[in-house]
Amino acid sequence: MENCIFCKIAEKKIPSTTVYEDDELLAFKDINPHAPVHLLVIPKKHYSTLQDAAAAPDLLGKMLALAPRLAEEFGCSVSYDADGAPTRGYKALINSGPDGGQEVYHLHLHVVGGPQPWRGKR
Repeated sequence: MENCIFCKIAEKKIPSTTVYEDDELLAFKDINPHAPVHLLVIPKKHYSTLQDAAAAPDLLGKMLALAPRLAEEFGCSVSYDADGAPTRGYKALINSGPDGGQEVYHLHLHVVGGPQPWRGKR
């Protein structure tokens, strides 16, 4: 897509703070974070919405599987206290379409976490 900002980021035409990259995916820090950790995972190939990527389940699985890896790397993965109760945590979120809150029409997965009080902002 000619005017897609995320396509331009994937093509390195617009700079980003990259935290992960392979042949299919790019992950980078959100420039307007809603939490201490706010990363975006995008496919390098353009899909406008989750609906458009439904025919690429392996890609979607790879995006989702990357979320806990990034959460671990950025210190917001789920851990357990001495009693076995979960602590910390993060959201893995895909907005799709205008009623779903999507603002950039290039499929992207938000990984949002870190110490509160960010809950409920996204």
